[in-house]
Amino acid sequence: MNKLLATLIATLVTGAAFAQAAAPATPAVPATPAVVKAETKADKSVAAAVQSEAKVDAKADTKVEKAEVKAAEKKTKAVTKSATTKVKAQAKAAKADADDQAKATAKAEKTIVNADAKADKTIIKADAKVETVKANAAADKATAKVETGAVKAEAKADVKAAGSK
Repeated sequence: MNKLLATLIATLVTGAAFAQAAAPATPAVPATPAVVKAETKADKSVAAAVQSEAKVDAKADTKVEKAEVKAAEKKTKAVTKSATTKVKAQAKAAKADADDQAKATAKAEKTIVNADAKADKTIIKADAKVETVKANAAADKATAKVETGAVKAEAKADVKAAGSK
């Protein structure tokens, strides 16, 4: 039993050792001082590009948030102004003489319709502005991502070129 147990443990240990052994990687570029220098330079440029991309993403997100807040304020202001105009028009119509009641009511209704239309236009413009800012932010993010990819590719090419010298 001890021999069987010892054999199983030995098999387990050797199996684990082989599993942990690093696969013989064929280095694409021999580690010469020029390659090490190129790799260091490449790492720095890639890190700077990634940091720049993160900065652009953060700025774009901030712009979108600001635009959304501004649009919400404009919408609230437009709706409030519309409601105030409606109340004033209705109050004015209620104060009208009995003879002028029909005319005053018609004028109040016209004022109410115009106030609603103006508020709706303001809301639509605010939403359109937010969508424009969102589209610009997405474009900025995409551009930053492409530039980061280009820097990574350029760095990889520089390392490869340094190894072939």
